[in-house]
Amino acid sequence: MTGEITHRDAINALSQSQLIALKASTDADGLRHLGAQVGLLILTGVLIMGGWSVWLTAIALVAHGVLLVFLFAPLHESIHETAFRSHWLNQAAAAVDGFLLFLPPKYFRYFHLAHHRHTQDRGMDPELITPKPTTWPAYLWRLSGLDYWRGQVSALAACAIGSHVPSFVPRTGRTRVVREARIYVAIYIGVAIVAVALGLSWVWWLWILPVILGQPFLRAYLLAEHTGCAYVPDMLVNSRTVFTGPIVHWLAWNMPNHTAHHAIPSVPFHRLPELTARLRENLKVTAPTYVTVHRQITREF
Repeated sequence: MTGEITHRDAINALSQSQLIALKASTDADGLRHLGAQVGLLILTGVLIMGGWSVWLTAIALVAHGVLLVFLFAPLHESIHETAFRSHWLNQAAAAVDGFLLFLPPKYFRYFHLAHHRHTQDRGMDPELITPKPTTWPAYLWRLSGLDYWRGQVSALAACAIGSHVPSFVPRTGRTRVVREARIYVAIYIGVAIVAVALGLSWVWWLWILPVILGQPFLRAYLLAEHTGCAYVPDMLVNSRTVFTGPIVHWLAWNMPNHTAHHAIPSVPFHRLPELTARLRENLKVTAPTYVTVHRQITREF
């Protein structure tokens, strides 16, 4: 391992045939993965609505919430067009997942691509608009998810009104972002009215409450991607790879291989472990588990 090597050097070391193979996407892999996640959501949903016991319902609610908020993973893959080979499948998955998570996909796509272009750039990376926690109160506030809900609801409302479209949205995309926000807000209001009028309690038990309960797990996962990494352009230094267990890898669609994803964002989720294996000797920020990462983060407080 040479400390001076950058992610560009590591990528240039790969042959053209290796890059072509790594970037090959399919519909089948994404459909299998998403289908399994939806299947588990149906199972936990049945357990919630079955009402067999308080404890079983509580456990099922949390599990359902975790599965639900981690639809962020296929949303993320879809806006990269790497969840599926077919454009329409990526579009459909992004629209549904974004709706369930109150994260409109066109808005998120501009946000996330700006993050990729300016990773860990204090002046340009939109993920750094909200400062990383440096105290225990700020850390617990971030993990609670309340910070996310406050920011996301405010951003959605501002875009719908048209009063403030973030600077990371290019001028050519602002009309689309505003239109999307208005459509989503209109549907949310419609769903709320119908749910209250018809007494559709399942909207609360299978959607609203679970995404609130599951959000801390997603916040903890996302906080590990770049927190504590250097504020430099080199992806081998500004992004973290976590060698976690198979459950988290599956739940997050292999995104714990985050350095590999930032090095070549066009590599689909099912190829990321292979790319990580090829980059492994040059990875500079790694951790064996997410518990280790959070110990490192809080140790700095």
